[in-house]
Amino acid sequence: MTAPAMPGTKPANPQFSSGPCTKRPGWTPSVLADAAVGRSHRAKIGKAKLAKAIEDTRRILEVPADYRIGIVPASDTGAVEMALWSMLGARGVDMLAWESFGAGWVTDVVKQLKLDNARTLKADYGELPDLHAVDFSNDVVFTWNGTTSGVRVPNGDWIPADRQGLTICDATSAAFAQKLPFDKLDVVTFSWQKVLGGEAAHGMLILSPRAVERLETYTPAWPLPKIFRMTKGGKLNEGIFRGETINTPSMLCVEDYLDTLSWAESVGGLDGLVERADANAAVIAEWVDRTDWIDFLAKDPLTRSNTSVCLTIVDPDITALDAAGQAGFAKALTAALDAEGVAYDIGSYRDAPPGLRIWAGATVERADLEALMAWLDWAYGSVKVPTHAA
Repeated sequence: MTAPAMPGTKPANPQFSSGPCTKRPGWTPSVLADAAVGRSHRAKIGKAKLAKAIEDTRRILEVPADYRIGIVPASDTGAVEMALWSMLGARGVDMLAWESFGAGWVTDVVKQLKLDNARTLKADYGELPDLHAVDFSNDVVFTWNGTTSGVRVPNGDWIPADRQGLTICDATSAAFAQKLPFDKLDVVTFSWQKVLGGEAAHGMLILSPRAVERLETYTPAWPLPKIFRMTKGGKLNEGIFRGETINTPSMLCVEDYLDTLSWAESVGGLDGLVERADANAAVIAEWVDRTDWIDFLAKDPLTRSNTSVCLTIVDPDITALDAAGQAGFAKALTAALDAEGVAYDIGSYRDAPPGLRIWAGATVERADLEALMAWLDWAYGSVKVPTHAA
């Protein structure tokens, strides 16, 4: 085996990280010029911008009018934690986990909240738990799209309309790239830094009327920190869902989110965003189909993510290596791409099997992914030659 020739065309944008994700095409710092910096978020201008962020989110994501949308601290993690600590404990809970972030929510519920009525349904990387085994008389906590496994639920058909418990969905790498059936979801969370390539640290929390009812009729047995409290005097603090944030937001980040929402509308809103992500994922799928050393980590094509595309190396020469050798090969491959300025941050997540994770969300340009595929072949061949010779 000889080293392959280096491709002649590089991606114009080598940023394929799964979070923070690449900025929208054409983004420059000048889009932040109108940010309300140095102004109180409680002043008229700050309130207006925060309210617009909520209104634009509702319109583009097609969130029902009777659902509340709030901007909360600490990114998607903060939004999920607010829901878990404020709502769980009223009944049993089914925890679904098939990758690291879902497993993290299991840890919070079982080891931190210490709920003895929690049931965990797990699956290995690349697979989903048995969705038909979920008990919807319980609350149900799950990720829509497993960011570190590239495995998503195919749709909401497995969730009954007449469920008794709440469905709490971490949708951070799905929102704006996949259609979310809000009638089946009572709590939806995401962050700005994923599909729209916004800035980090702020989370979004979307509540159905059923979730609001839970907040107003149930008081957890444990104390709640200030940043988790969503009620006052037994009633929902509506201010949070009008943009009156619990803590001080970055108005630069808010301005950036407003810019990304405006861009989202310019490409066709939710339909346009989904089409862009699907087209990007298709580029990778076509390459995988013609490449014998790589495969999707997601075993079922119906569950493959169109944003966080996770791949595993299936070359028998590499799979015959021990775990350290396989991990070393994958790291050498990504390092070669990084050194050439072709692709940054595309190694698999630290808890996932060794391989690649390529972000294909809507802010990525299809032409950049097309260029990257040839470089993946080059990097594989370049690393394989000395590995195979050894």
